[in-house]
Amino acid sequence: MPSSSPSTQDSKLRIAVLLLAAGEGSRLGAHPKALLHREGKTLLECFSKAIQGFDPVECIVVTGFHAQLIESEITKLNTALAHPMKIIRNASPEEGQPSSVRLGLESLRAEFDVLLLALSDQPEVGAKEIQALLDEYLKREDGQEIILPTVEGRRGNPVLFSDKAISDVLHIPGMVCRSYMDLHPDKVRIMPTSNKAFVMDVDTPEDIQRHKLNRFSF
Repeated sequence: MPSSSPSTQDSKLRIAVLLLAAGEGSRLGAHPKALLHREGKTLLECFSKAIQGFDPVECIVVTGFHAQLIESEITKLNTALAHPMKIIRNASPEEGQPSSVRLGLESLRAEFDVLLLALSDQPEVGAKEIQALLDEYLKREDGQEIILPTVEGRRGNPVLFSDKAISDVLHIPGMVCRSYMDLHPDKVRIMPTSNKAFVMDVDTPEDIQRHKLNRFSF
């Protein structure tokens, strides 16, 4: 996974992180994607270590399907993290990703400047990609509250939201980030990039092979 050190120019930004890890992984035979591993490290571990250098004020992981397995991994990882992850369990993960996003947003407690909304099944996303989003955020124009990476016109992840954007989302009952972006394209700053890490995820057994991942045996 690519790595990079956060630059000093964004050191004053208070960063919160919301990681979605509630999915069933149905196309992988109901295997938890966050626990796929490479060279002995789970995707969850790789991501948790990548964000440490940014000194997040809060890091929430929303679990759902496979909650016990993923929460066990989080508990283990937290013993070695300077900025531990907080577990929020979605009791109704079958309602889909929007329910996990909304639950995660409503669970935020720390004051922050930007929120990184990330997925747990992007094996190539690391500190380098997060830094690129933060750098782009510093270039935003008035009214731009969201940094959306795109690769050849395809929407990517993670996505960066200002505290104002998240506050606006939360003030609308049932609203989630994707719908808010669609309703307010003027608030979205597109970050075109050739870095395919932003659009690479794991949905099929072929993806596991492509990214040289392995499954844990439970």
